[in-house]
Amino acid sequence: MAGIEHITVEPDEAGMRLDRWFKIHYPGLGFGPLQKLMRSGQVRVDGGRVKTDARVQPGQVVRVPPLDVDAKSKNTPIAAHDLKHGGDYELLQRMVLHEDDKVIVLNKPAGLAVQGGSGVTRNVDKMLEAWTNPKGEKPRLVHRLDRDTSGVLVIARTRGAAQKLTAAFRERDTKKTYWSLVRGVPRKHEDKISTWLVKEATADGDRMRIAKHGEEGADHAVSYYRVLETAAQNLAWLEMEPYTGRTHQLRVHALHIGHPIIGDPKYFIDDPNWDFPGGIQKRLHLHARKIDIPHPNGGRLRISAPLPPHMVQTWNLLGLDLASQERDDDE
Repeated sequence: MAGIEHITVEPDEAGMRLDRWFKIHYPGLGFGPLQKLMRSGQVRVDGGRVKTDARVQPGQVVRVPPLDVDAKSKNTPIAAHDLKHGGDYELLQRMVLHEDDKVIVLNKPAGLAVQGGSGVTRNVDKMLEAWTNPKGEKPRLVHRLDRDTSGVLVIARTRGAAQKLTAAFRERDTKKTYWSLVRGVPRKHEDKISTWLVKEATADGDRMRIAKHGEEGADHAVSYYRVLETAAQNLAWLEMEPYTGRTHQLRVHALHIGHPIIGDPKYFIDDPNWDFPGGIQKRLHLHARKIDIPHPNGGRLRISAPLPPHMVQTWNLLGLDLASQERDDDE
């Protein structure tokens, strides 16, 4: 634990909220502990007491008391070794993209299950027990991601927030955007996919398939996609939006249009006329990139998650312009 620090605000931090400034400099420091430090006057700006929503200006000096967290440690890529051996609290802190009194948004790593099940040794729902508050209230899941899909996962801090967020998903007052890499290039560079899906049991576990209208157990599923960039005519980077929220929806829809997602263990069917590109990991290339959702306190919350390491490696290998697309996203 370091002693008291006095840090000067940089020019590019002009107008930044103080809680955001702390999230950048001390990502391991949670929202609740920061509020306590503010209330007790241990955090000061130019010697004066401040609130979390105060705006800092270049040249101001922030007094930072001794903290039991490292500076700039959050959101380092989480490897398979970390998932097996890291502590729940530490791993969750590294996943945090946004945190306030009602909502936490995580960047879930690929390979980590959201809920328990057969063969699952670790899952986000169980890990959230590490964030149980003094009242005994554990943060709640309000939606899910497939185990092999990485990206934005919204968590409710309170029962009331969970009700509002769950309602937003149910009423489709949310916009979820995914990035994927698919085999080949769709003929239409932008389109809507509308089908019926039904779940069927197979030797490799449950699998979704395209169904006929009226088939027992079938649900309607609607997705949208557009091509962001291509690697020759071999691969395409798609932006995908599920309007409905069916199991494996985007993965089945990608297969349905003849362009399955690279590395999908369930739906990528080997084609003898197509060679899997060398240097690319055979892991699912599907990432929940962005979410736009009503905040329980009012207004809207818009959060983006950086790509996982195996997809960054692929994008670099193919020369896809990730930096420029991320800039466009953030504007």
